[in-house]
Amino acid sequence: MATSEIRLVLVTPEKTLLDAPVTKLQFPLIDGQIGILPGRAPMVGRLGYGLLSFKSEAGQEVIYYIDGGFVQVKGSEVSLLTSRAIKPENIDVSAADSELQEAIGRKAVGDAEIKARFSDQERARQMKVVAKSK
Repeated sequence: MATSEIRLVLVTPEKTLLDAPVTKLQFPLIDGQIGILPGRAPMVGRLGYGLLSFKSEAGQEVIYYIDGGFVQVKGSEVSLLTSRAIKPENIDVSAADSELQEAIGRKAVGDAEIKARFSDQERARQMKVVAKSK
């Protein structure tokens, strides 16, 4: 039985940032964006870095930067567990730019270092994109 709302639970290691009904949401998985509407089939997935956007019951568009983690969709509840979630106005763009430049300039030898460098570059790029969306 489909419902017209989704209960979004956004959790970081420090606290539950949000537990509220929404009408739709979109967020990054490690292999691309996904949109969730009411009645979505259950799923579990790994979150990527980037823009979490959702529409509140009042119709307001809300945006966060999320930094990886996991998602579970079960019934009308969507749980996002992420290492951090930041509102666009709280992102330090100059720090993200510095992190990006450091990651680009970092020498990497071996698969683990190359993967870490790529992840750091992607994280910094996505933070800058989300910061510009405010």
